Amino acid sequence: MTRKDKEELLGQHSVMIWFTGLSGSGKSTIAIALERELHKRGLLCRILDGDNIRSGINNNLGFSETDRVENIRRIAEVSKLFLDSGIITIAAFISPNNDIREMAANIIGKDDFLEVFVSTPLEECEKRDVKGLYAKARRGEIQNFTGISAPFEVPEHPALSLDTSKLSLEESVNRLLEMVLPKIEKK
Repeated sequence: MTRKDKEELLGQHSVMIWFTGLSGSGKSTIAIALERELHKRGLLCRILDGDNIRSGINNNLGFSETDRVENIRRIAEVSKLFLDSGIITIAAFISPNNDIREMAANIIGKDDFLEVFVSTPLEECEKRDVKGLYAKARRGEIQNFTGISAPFEVPEHPALSLDTSKLSLEESVNRLLEMVLPKIEKK
């Protein structure tokens, strides 16, 4: 059975919606809200994020540069399997540099890869930090923390940018739907 066969069965075209941004920017919140909206429309989705990936398939990886690359590589490979099954796949990962996101896009396929930059400023992300990770990073208790002691490269050509310090959750999801629905709905 081909991907096309599975998409026909599901009545949708599968794509990867890849959220990138700092910790606390709103990636997972927007991903969950988008999944709900797509589900209401009868579209099958799967969210992949740090909680369900780091506790399972990637529980043997740390946060070294090598492990971060391997984390994203595995996520991209699993995502490709979901896409090949006709499932709209939503990923919410910091994925802090252009090379790592380019690798993911190449594995998944650039035509299916929609990069969404959640561009919320660092100051706002720190205000939202319920786990205290930014404070720990600033005290030196967490090494290589993206945005503090490790860099974050702004995406060069995202399909969409969303600043959740300026946009409400509803506004963010509506902008996503405008972009995504024409790509996933079967005519």
